Amino acid sequence: MLVEMKQLVQEKNICVLATIEGNKPYCSLMAYATNEDCTEIYMATHRSTKKFRNLTDNPAVSLMIDAREEAPRSHARALTVEGSCARIEDGFQKQLVRNRLLSIHPHLKEFLSHGEIELICVRIRSFLLLKGLADAYHAILE
Repeated sequence: MLVEMKQLVQEKNICVLATIEGNKPYCSLMAYATNEDCTEIYMATHRSTKKFRNLTDNPAVSLMIDAREEAPRSHARALTVEGSCARIEDGFQKQLVRNRLLSIHPHLKEFLSHGEIELICVRIRSFLLLKGLADAYHAILE
């Protein structure tokens, strides 16, 4: 089942990112890319956003990736990804992630060239895949 979970992450490229502000969740629609073995998810955000402030205060995140368009709603797949988020600070790693994001999301070129953009990495801890209305599968990576 882990293979199917990772495959869903790699097939899609848009997710909902949930961060925490105090004790309240905050959701953002995000473009993303993954590393080759799907243990990390990369995104970009402006340094002045609420989500970035939330990530700075609390690195725990959850992402929702779904495939509702692929099947009738009663058979849709939805994947919750839990992990820990950190800024990418290494210059070489930043360039690799920027190139990876641009290869999947060329429309982000201008956005990614802005000086206030932060590249972030979610290190995946677990997956929870819901298939249909009742079948759930959990996998822990750590």
